[in-house]
Amino acid sequence: MISFSLQIRWGGGIIRCVMARINEHFLKLQAGYLFPEIGRRVAAFAAAHPEQAGQIIRCGIGDVTEPLPPVAIGAMHKAVDDQAARETFHGYGPEQGYDWLREAIAQVSYRDRGVEVLPDEIYVSDGAKCDTGNIVDIFARGENVIAVPDPVYPVYVDTNVMAGNTGKAQADGAYEGLLYLPCTPENGFVPEPPKEHADLVYLCFPNNPTGAVATREQLQAWVDYALANDAILLYDGAYEAFITEPGIPSSIFCIPGARRCAIEFRSFSKQGGFTGVRCGYIVIPHELRAKDADGNDVAVEKLWSRRHTTKFNGASYIVQRGAAALFTPEGLQQTQALIDHYLGNAKLLSEACRSVGLRVWGGTNAPYVWVQTPDGMGSWDFFDKMLGEAHVVITPGAGFGAHGEGFFRISAFNSRENVVEVCRRITELLG
Repeated sequence: MISFSLQIRWGGGIIRCVMARINEHFLKLQAGYLFPEIGRRVAAFAAAHPEQAGQIIRCGIGDVTEPLPPVAIGAMHKAVDDQAARETFHGYGPEQGYDWLREAIAQVSYRDRGVEVLPDEIYVSDGAKCDTGNIVDIFARGENVIAVPDPVYPVYVDTNVMAGNTGKAQADGAYEGLLYLPCTPENGFVPEPPKEHADLVYLCFPNNPTGAVATREQLQAWVDYALANDAILLYDGAYEAFITEPGIPSSIFCIPGARRCAIEFRSFSKQGGFTGVRCGYIVIPHELRAKDADGNDVAVEKLWSRRHTTKFNGASYIVQRGAAALFTPEGLQQTQALIDHYLGNAKLLSEACRSVGLRVWGGTNAPYVWVQTPDGMGSWDFFDKMLGEAHVVITPGAGFGAHGEGFFRISAFNSRENVVEVCRRITELLG
């Protein structure tokens, strides 16, 4: 560890100035976050081939493309008008979210489906990405065994690296100190509870990046594991609106016992197209407990409440009005139309990949299609091939973890016209 100091004589005395120290855990991070690296490569290709830049179709990052539901637009327009009059103006709102939005979430997303969630267990935020990253704040740093699926959404890993919960990166990109849960074709990309003990376990269903879903029996096994190990499941349900298969649980709280061992993250980004509007929420049951240094039980929800209200001033009133409109009968119809559009895209992409002999997963209960690269080609090599020859941007599986090598992800978030063209180019390139 190296520090630098400077001594300055002042009024007969010496003042010792020590330079500001950084959080050195950031230096353990890999060269670049996956999606900025994709952006860099695409920009470099476009600069080198300006005549082909206009032909590039992006199916990499999971960003939506279709307009917001009209009901949300109308609600946000009205909310803007509210800000124009003293009688209806809103300044700071409750950091946890307005009661009318929390009640709508609890009723429509949970109670109407027979799931017990109370409005005051819901904390509205500016997105699930922030929440899944910020949740590490309330747990002891470097003292918990943290389990993550592999491949996995990079934010889970990178935020734990930043927080000092891991060692250094190894040659394959995996970090020392994390318990990796292999997701492979053999287990349907649904990790099984490990034999080892874990304190915090990240799960994501429908899964990003593989599109896999977990059955009730598989989730029950995870809840049983968590209860037996005093572990907490960090359950990312950002894509639950895409579940179409009967019997697949829409929430971890569908599983008996989950209220004592799970936290759920959700987002309006994919459900309502809010990627650029930013709104999500986290659910922490009142009965969820963790241990302090002396072994005493501590209510996790109270810790998150303090963290959330200290570091966050609440999502915009205008945005929350738009989010609440999605839970009206009209809003539910319009969001379902959006979801059906993207799932239709996923079906076309899946069929195109299968038609040229590729192995395909996902695309049924999720907006992502997970595909094995042809002829054992490396993920980044195939990324370059698709970009350079087909002018299509995909996501290399290696960017999601060591077990993602040899696979790639195609996002169905696009116009139907673009997806049809991508399917044509895949068939032409690999057929």
